Amino acid sequence: MTASKRVRRALVSVYHKEGLDEIVKKLHEEGVRLVSTGGTQVFIESLGLPCESVESLTGYPAILGGRVKTLHPKVFGGILARRENETDREQLSEYHISEIDLVIVDLYPFEETLASGAGEQAVIEKIDIGGISLIRAAAKNYKDVVIVASKAQYTPLLHILEEKGAETSLEDRRWFAKEAFAVSSGYDTAIFNYFDGQEASVFRVAADEPMLLRYGENPHQNARFFGAFEKAFDQIHGKEISYNNLLDIDAAVSLIDEFDELTFAILKHNNACGIASRPTVTEAWKDALAGDPVSAFGGILITNANINREVAEEINKLFFEVIIAPDYDTDALEVLMQKKNRIILIRKEVETPPVHYRSLLNGVLMQDKDRSVQTADDLEAMTDTYPTPQETADLLFANKLVKHSKSNAITLVKNKQLFASGVGQTSRVDALKQAIEKAQTFHFDLSGAVMASDAFFPFPDCVEMAGKAGIRAIVQPGGSINDNLSVDYCNKHGITMVKTGIRHFKH
Repeated sequence: MTASKRVRRALVSVYHKEGLDEIVKKLHEEGVRLVSTGGTQVFIESLGLPCESVESLTGYPAILGGRVKTLHPKVFGGILARRENETDREQLSEYHISEIDLVIVDLYPFEETLASGAGEQAVIEKIDIGGISLIRAAAKNYKDVVIVASKAQYTPLLHILEEKGAETSLEDRRWFAKEAFAVSSGYDTAIFNYFDGQEASVFRVAADEPMLLRYGENPHQNARFFGAFEKAFDQIHGKEISYNNLLDIDAAVSLIDEFDELTFAILKHNNACGIASRPTVTEAWKDALAGDPVSAFGGILITNANINREVAEEINKLFFEVIIAPDYDTDALEVLMQKKNRIILIRKEVETPPVHYRSLLNGVLMQDKDRSVQTADDLEAMTDTYPTPQETADLLFANKLVKHSKSNAITLVKNKQLFASGVGQTSRVDALKQAIEKAQTFHFDLSGAVMASDAFFPFPDCVEMAGKAGIRAIVQPGGSINDNLSVDYCNKHGITMVKTGIRHFKH
């Protein structure tokens, strides 16, 4: 695969002209004839280089407000002709079509126009027709033609011109063709998703320039992140981010977004091991850490408040992987940056997709994100008693936590502080046992605490255990055929139980 081809004629028609000058100058030095359109032709000629217009090549002017410029047999015939096919060569000669060996083209900025909030007509006009057709034609005929489909490929092309002159190998042309089809498929995906809206009628996702991760779930696994991490965070310190870091970061962001009050959370393996809402960031940190100071080691920290030096000095006493905050005081960063590998992220405002994707078997699962948020108005009393204002606040707090915990899950809360949780258990009874044991390990008094469950209680065993531990209020989805058994126990023992009607399984 080393068949060398020389570029003799190049068609150049681009929207982005940054960096193009070096390329066209080098092509001219190599004796390559340049053909171009509109603004690109003006740009090339402004450099003092000769350039033939597409109109003189085709004999037709640009029409329909510029919608039709290059869509002509004398352009596409010159690109698609197979150089070693005798019939193709005869037809080129018969119709006076010149071969085009290099196509440099990019596409109208459809996604940028859409993101700007422009009206529908402006968005539609940025759906490229000629450019996308040139890309596909040149890429299809990569055995004879070089296609540069984006300014991202300007540098690789310039390197080839500097090293080989106007000669390219088959390996070179095939690589450019691959990159070109990545550009065209991504472009079409963006257009389809615009028309599809939120229907998700078919699965179409495209992402460029993956972020290389240190490793996957385990060190022997390679991993990449396809997305724009830099649009969501500024990493101002620390080592490269790993696959597991990203999972924890995503879980942390999803959790903290549930809270309007000043809140600090510590996560480990996607679950909160400590969280508290308090008037100051230092108080919130200390009470979050008290929830499980053992599990907090090596965890992910997140808050919706700025980090000052006072709390930074407290945080610095703990080994942790990542910290996320809206901002940091300068003297706080001086403290936190003392550990060179510590990942420090500033969170930015960014819109996230409304759906979750998960690959499995030979396909992809897609579901709406669980954006259900319960308020006091959503709590329906199942028992004879109603929760107090403090219990209501704690029940809503606990319910937010259990929503973001691996099923089966139980959370125990008091005064907007996580006392303990039981997560990822095959039995709800085991989840509650785990939570109670952990709370007792760290010497929390569960008297007057509340409990949240991510799903209903099929039997009264959990409420019985909770009552004996001192739990005074419980929130659950409800819906079990045996709800009455749990309610009867609560009524007899002075426990308040409410239901939301919303289950929060998480796998």
